[in-house]
Amino acid sequence: MDLKHKMNNMKPVIQFLILAFGFYLTSCEDVIVVDDLETAPPRLVVDASINWLKGTSGNEQRIILTTTTGYYEETFPVVSGASVSVTNASGTVFDFFEISDTGEYVCTDFEPLLGETYTLTMLVDGETYTATETMMATPDIEDTIEQNNEGGMAGDEVEITYYYQDDSTQDNYYLIGVTSNRVAFPQYEVEDDENSQGNLMPEYYSHEDLEAGDLLNLELYGISRRYHDYLKKVLVASGADGSPWPTIPSAARGNIINQTDSENYVFGYFRLCQVSTRDYTVQ
Repeated sequence: MDLKHKMNNMKPVIQFLILAFGFYLTSCEDVIVVDDLETAPPRLVVDASINWLKGTSGNEQRIILTTTTGYYEETFPVVSGASVSVTNASGTVFDFFEISDTGEYVCTDFEPLLGETYTLTMLVDGETYTATETMMATPDIEDTIEQNNEGGMAGDEVEITYYYQDDSTQDNYYLIGVTSNRVAFPQYEVEDDENSQGNLMPEYYSHEDLEAGDLLNLELYGISRRYHDYLKKVLVASGADGSPWPTIPSAARGNIINQTDSENYVFGYFRLCQVSTRDYTVQ
C-alpha cells in the first residue's frame, strides 16, 4: 500500500506498538525466537474515541477498557466493574454502562456539540482517571473521486484521489483513514493545513492488489492539535508513517491522567471528533 502526501475505532496505543514490533521481528530473514520475556505489570489501556458521524445524532458512544499483557498473548484482558462518565461544559453527565463484563462501556444519550469541551472521568480499581478534550468539526469528503490505474510510486497500482475543503478561518488538523478488503487493518495518517490554509485538500490512496469491484471506505476526522501531535508519535513509533527507517517502538502518553497515582499512568487518548465518510467502488 502507498499512502502518499502526508488509531469507526483506532486501536489502543499498546496495540499499535506490539503489532509494529511483531512485524519488525517476523520480517527478518531469520526467524528470531525470544524466550523467557519479562512481562511488566499491566497498565490500563483506554479506547475513548467519541466519534460523531455526520448525518447522525451521535447519541450512542462507547469506551473500551483493557490492560496491557504479555508480548505473545493474542488477546487483551478486559477491565470490568469500572465507573465511566463524560461531562460537558454545562455540567450534564453522560454515564457509560458496561455490557456484560466485556470491558465495553456504552452511552445511549450522548449529546455531541461542536466546539464543546468535555471531561472524561473513570474510577478503576480505586483510582480516578480524568481527561479533557474539545469536540472538533470536520469538512465533507467531496463527491469528486478520481481513479488512476497507473498510480503509486512505480506507476503500477490503482490509485484514487479524493478531496476535502479546508476552513481558512482557523488552523485545522485531520485524521484520515482508509479501510480496504485488501489490508487487514484500516490505514491511518494525520494531516494539518499549515501550508495549505483554505485550500481544497487532496488525499491519495493506492494499493498494488486493488481490483475493479473492491470497496474502499474513506474517513475524515477533525481532531485537535494535541491529538494530532500524539498520533504522529504513535504512527512513527509503530512504523505506520511510511518511513523505511522507523524508530524503535516506545510508549506514547495520551491526555488521560491518573489523579490518584501519577506513576500508574495509562495508555490511550480521550478524543471527540466529527467524522465524514464516503464509500468508493474501484472501477
